Amino acid sequence: MNPESQSSPIKNTLLKTYLRIPKVGDIVEGEVFAINKNGLFVDLENFKTGLILAKELRENPGQFKDLKIEDKIMAKIIELENEDGFVELSLKEAGSERGWVELEKKMQAKEIIQTKVLKANKGGLILDVDRFEAFMPVSQLSAEHYPRVEGGDTQKILHHLQKLVGKELKVRIIDLHFKEEKLIVSEKATQKEDIEEVIKKYKVGDNISGIVTGIVNFGVFVKFNSLEGLVHISELAYQLIEDPHNIVKVGEKVKAKIIEIDKDKISLSIKALKKNPWEKVREKYQHDQVVMGTVTRLNPFGAFIQLDKNIHGLAHISEFGTEKRMQEILEIGKKYDFKILSIKPSEYRMALKPVLK
Repeated sequence: MNPESQSSPIKNTLLKTYLRIPKVGDIVEGEVFAINKNGLFVDLENFKTGLILAKELRENPGQFKDLKIEDKIMAKIIELENEDGFVELSLKEAGSERGWVELEKKMQAKEIIQTKVLKANKGGLILDVDRFEAFMPVSQLSAEHYPRVEGGDTQKILHHLQKLVGKELKVRIIDLHFKEEKLIVSEKATQKEDIEEVIKKYKVGDNISGIVTGIVNFGVFVKFNSLEGLVHISELAYQLIEDPHNIVKVGEKVKAKIIEIDKDKISLSIKALKKNPWEKVREKYQHDQVVMGTVTRLNPFGAFIQLDKNIHGLAHISEFGTEKRMQEILEIGKKYDFKILSIKPSEYRMALKPVLK
């Protein structure tokens, strides 16, 4: 593979392995072995000796005051061979390139970096990382800061993210592109190893006790033992659920069962710990029985009918002919008589037909 095709700034600019001959403009690393009136001399290992001229040292004393023999530095090649045979280098002109190399090192080392949030937009946060602007997508926020917004309303997400502006967060660099000056960080990644260690204590089928930390239209977040799992709306209860807020409240203590573990994602079920009303549904309802039910929802494919607290049935649109006809016959919230056409407990399904008078 051609090293020049790599996106990593280390592979592009820091020629530590010298897979090709360095050229003017490259960033090279070497060890300081002498400092005298002529300048600062750098051992470039398998290449030549580098020299940062005394003039640059005098013009930028702050940059060089702490340098000493055997220190490793990175500098930019200004001239491959000057009149004295040295590779002329510049620490000053290495500028941002040297900064990107340092960022690459931090990414490879998975270093945790303290940062400050500068701005927020609908997609995430802009942060200051070693004087470079970094972007953190919403998906990379920790559970503590993740915006649990119903319906994914972008304005509400932005409002939540704006509350983080000015705050300090701990992040890890997860991706960078030197040429594009793109730097991506993650708060969630700083907790990855800790979370994975805690997750190892659990397995699918375990029961947990936790606190509801967030409610969205697709389910409920539950925190337990420093972890957070998601109870999908379909796993909250056996009855048809329009709004998770009708089942649980934020801050409520709940018990749930772990039904899936996918890396650092945990899926939970609250209804799995409850008695399944469909197991004995045939004791109460039979084929051809006429029952009274309440219309809870009208959809293009039919009407959902609640027979009791946990059991719902569906009157398919074909039983009405058209959606308009269904809307003429039924009204949400009202009770009507229905005939049971079929019962499938394993699928939690009951087919109904309106009894027209």
